[in-house]
Amino acid sequence: MDEQVTVVDHPLVQHKLTLMREKGTSTASFRQLLREISLLLAYEVTRGLDLTTKRIETPLCEMDAPILEGKKLALISILRAGNGLLDGILELIPAARVGFVGLYRDPETLQPVQYYCKVPAELEDRTVIVVDPMLATGNSSAAAVQLMKDKGAKNIRFLCLLAAPEGIARMREAHPDVPIVTASIDEQLNDHGYIVPGLGDAGDRMFGTK
Repeated sequence: MDEQVTVVDHPLVQHKLTLMREKGTSTASFRQLLREISLLLAYEVTRGLDLTTKRIETPLCEMDAPILEGKKLALISILRAGNGLLDGILELIPAARVGFVGLYRDPETLQPVQYYCKVPAELEDRTVIVVDPMLATGNSSAAAVQLMKDKGAKNIRFLCLLAAPEGIARMREAHPDVPIVTASIDEQLNDHGYIVPGLGDAGDRMFGTK
């Protein structure tokens, strides 16, 4: 796998992912696991953020201490399932700015159709993290990333829970400059564009809509 794709193989991530995959896991448990796993994935996707120093005073002395540099991060959720990852990341980075992109997949063409887009200002000066639990065909993800680029974003990362090889290939083709962080690269897509073995429809399982 190319260096732009990071699989987070931490034991806690893999354990929680297995519990999420199980068919019998309840909506409440699925939601809680997604929140927990997103915290761990956020730790990885924010690795390498730029730091500067700030003069502070500890109880013992003054020091130049490391602090994040630049404008606040922008987290962009691809609706609706992206919100499950978003909640956990915001626990880790509560000051982040948040945007939403609404895309649904046409069941016939599997192509993304945009219905909503509201994102923070000054994306060109922010690290932008686009989140969606499933990188399946990659069409919606690639479209969302392109929207961010169209709005000025230059430093973009993509975070997902599961990825299919087809989705990674699509993202690499469309956006070779965007690193991908995921908990697993699964086997393939089925005829309906679902990741196999996967975990079903993340939105439905998160919100109990099936």
